[in-house]
Amino acid sequence: MNDLLCGLAANPALPSGLVWRLIAVADADIAEGLTLRTDLSRDQAVGLAARIGESAVRLAYGGVLTAADVDPVTQPEAALALLDEGAGDPRWARLFAGDADAGRREKLAGCPGLPADVQERLAADPDVRVVAELALWTTAELASRLARHPHAEVRSAVAANEATPPEVLAMLVTGEGLPPAERCLVCDSVATPYTHDRECPRLDCDLPPGAACDGSHQSTLHETAQRALGNPATPVGVLIRFADHPSMLLRCGLAARPDLPPEVAVRLAGDPVPGVRAELAENPAIDEALMRGLAADHGHDVRRRLAHNPRVPLDVLSGLAAAVKIGPTLLPRIATVSPSEVDELSRSSQPVVRMLLAERRDLPAGIRDALAADPDAKVVRSIAPHPGLSEAALRAMLARHGVQVAARVAANPDAPPALLEELAGLVPPVRKVLREVARHPCATGPALLACLADARIRPTAAGHPAMPARVIVELLGDDDRRVVEAAAANPSLPPAVMADLVPEPGGV
Repeated sequence: MNDLLCGLAANPALPSGLVWRLIAVADADIAEGLTLRTDLSRDQAVGLAARIGESAVRLAYGGVLTAADVDPVTQPEAALALLDEGAGDPRWARLFAGDADAGRREKLAGCPGLPADVQERLAADPDVRVVAELALWTTAELASRLARHPHAEVRSAVAANEATPPEVLAMLVTGEGLPPAERCLVCDSVATPYTHDRECPRLDCDLPPGAACDGSHQSTLHETAQRALGNPATPVGVLIRFADHPSMLLRCGLAARPDLPPEVAVRLAGDPVPGVRAELAENPAIDEALMRGLAADHGHDVRRRLAHNPRVPLDVLSGLAAAVKIGPTLLPRIATVSPSEVDELSRSSQPVVRMLLAERRDLPAGIRDALAADPDAKVVRSIAPHPGLSEAALRAMLARHGVQVAARVAANPDAPPALLEELAGLVPPVRKVLREVARHPCATGPALLACLADARIRPTAAGHPAMPARVIVELLGDDDRRVVEAAAANPSLPPAVMADLVPEPGGV
């Protein structure tokens, strides 16, 4: 891997002429960087795709290549990528429907807007994985037919398809109205009864861990139920049966349903497994009474998940904040509080509640500034990156709380260059501070030079446009390949140096 050329391939300031020279000498690693360029012309994309075939797929997904640029015979993967994006030639779908490569037919089956005749052909494909992929994305009418497919894997895929009609999903859950499935991936490949070892040593085995079949295709039926539980089109009435199911995973799936009936939620609140109760606690469908009950549940993760419920009452959330380690994160309920609630929370006697509010980045100036002057360091750490804080406010935070808040002050988008230089020069150095300074858009050359002293921060600093040009050039010879690549990608690298680094075609 040529770190210099890979870095140059990603350099946004690389002149177009040098892009062409890179294309001419590109290998797969260099090509990957070139495909990500936003200034790559269509002609350059076509040239790159012709040189490095796998880059054509990324360029197709990126919208740089069009159907006119791709030959489905010589560039099948790129053609499939365009079909997947809805930008391919419809005639290609018929070509790939008869492809000898089952993997390509499977990829085609997941593409949107396939002609009806192509869907019919894929529905009759001899490879069940192709049919299952089609079942995941196809229309309601064809999904209804595939629900009767003799293979359980196809039926399982139908259960995940949100276009599948509710009455068909109900049949897949209950089994009523459908003939029993005849096969599954397990009994297709091994003699049954069989349970796949979760630590299977066979390198050629593609059965999922725990796959099992005793003739009833039980692991696939379990997966079908999981998929139906996660499908919003499945009628919740047929899912209630899973409230007492032996499988914790199915009970968790039911507990997460946004249309969960209140009486079922109450049953699940008494589930013996904390994971089920935790899933329920975060579900916005549960009522206030149940939330208050779960606030007293000391099962693993229950109260923390309840704190993330977007409808949890504020007084309950305040109690949870005092009892559970939530950390500095913007909780959904905090993100939607009303102006009056913002004012109420800002005056809470609990510092942790003020900290949670301080994670918002749209606070009124008065409340923002009051939290910036808070006596508690964790509140100040949370508010420090809030836009709009003055230099005086940021310096006052540092004066009161020092290193405890320094990294978060350095992360403030309005931190002035002089302050960033001071923070980068702290003795002893603070790695978290240097990390924020190295990626701050206002960082200066002197601040970035201080960041180079830390090996972990060095690659980030090497790629910062404010790094002095002479230093960038020096870093091209660094012992750390990450630093070399970052320096080569730095848009402040002198164009003459870029030209010297890119070999002429035929020169490598």
